[in-house]
Amino acid sequence: MLEENLKQIYAELGYNKDKLLVASKNRTAEQIEILLKYGHRLFGENRVQEATEKWPKLKAKYPDTKLHLIGALQTNKVKLATTIFDVIETLDREKLAKTIKKYKNDMSCYIQINTGEEPQKAGVKPLEFADFLDFCIDECSLNIEGLMCIPPVDEPASLHFALLADMAKKYNIKKLSMGMSGDYKIALKFGTSHIRLGTSIFN
Repeated sequence: MLEENLKQIYAELGYNKDKLLVASKNRTAEQIEILLKYGHRLFGENRVQEATEKWPKLKAKYPDTKLHLIGALQTNKVKLATTIFDVIETLDREKLAKTIKKYKNDMSCYIQINTGEEPQKAGVKPLEFADFLDFCIDECSLNIEGLMCIPPVDEPASLHFALLADMAKKYNIKKLSMGMSGDYKIALKFGTSHIRLGTSIFN
């Protein structure tokens, strides 16, 4: 069943596996390994602790796997996060940037943008992005590879994906992480580098 779901998404992506980041939060190592055995290698986890319980053995067995952190990161978990994740997608504040620099300044990072400026949601506000990007690069020498967003549930996702794509183009940022199970087809139209799917794969 999981393999069939994966094949269906691959077909929609033109068999570009690198566009699919499988969100494996709350999934067992056994479930994940079904996809690894099938050949998939790009995954995302929301929680550092959960990832460190599941992924060391899996990555030892499948060393070419890439693991992204797609959930909020507390500064006290940064040291641990840098040992298991290959990319942090949720960089959103100066204190976090400084802490990442302290433990692994060459860590691949995406800046999370709060495109809807929702008070309950993490992310840098669009108007504050330029200054934050300068801080990350000039003050912390971080490797900023991409931008990430989670659109508001009650607004057209296309508006937010268009905004993120425009920001990336303006600042010459190559990668975009946008689109989840409910809106990934829209994200593909706006040139996302990868979509984050969990429900569409595991259910």
